[in-house]
Amino acid sequence: QVQLVESGGGSVQAGGSLRLSCAASGYTYSSYCMGWFRQAPGKEREGVASIYTADGFTTYADSVKGRFTISQDNAKNTLYLQMNNLKPEDTAMYYCAADLGYGGSSTFLPFCSNLDAWGQGTLVTVSS
Repeated sequence: QVQLVESGGGSVQAGGSLRLSCAASGYTYSSYCMGWFRQAPGKEREGVASIYTADGFTTYADSVKGRFTISQDNAKNTLYLQMNNLKPEDTAMYYCAADLGYGGSSTFLPFCSNLDAWGQGTLVTVSS
């Protein structure tokens, strides 16, 4: 059974930093694409950053460019999101998700498409 487990969320003041982790397990082959997504109260889920496993190609939302960095440790099957210079508008539940090639129907372009698995989320709260 595929599992994605996020950790690292918390409460910080504006200008602070957090590093989110997403530990993946339960699948044999490498993912095609993994990404971080967020959903603030009353808003739709949106893409934050994604990375293609094969070549490391990354995509970022304009709102986080220059502040967030997505990375992966394939040996540990772990995805990271380093978040610096956090702003109150970054407050949201953050989810990791993966396209594992199972034909999932959840698509967030220009990030990942065909997302098969989602984590349970980790809450990030940024105070001013």
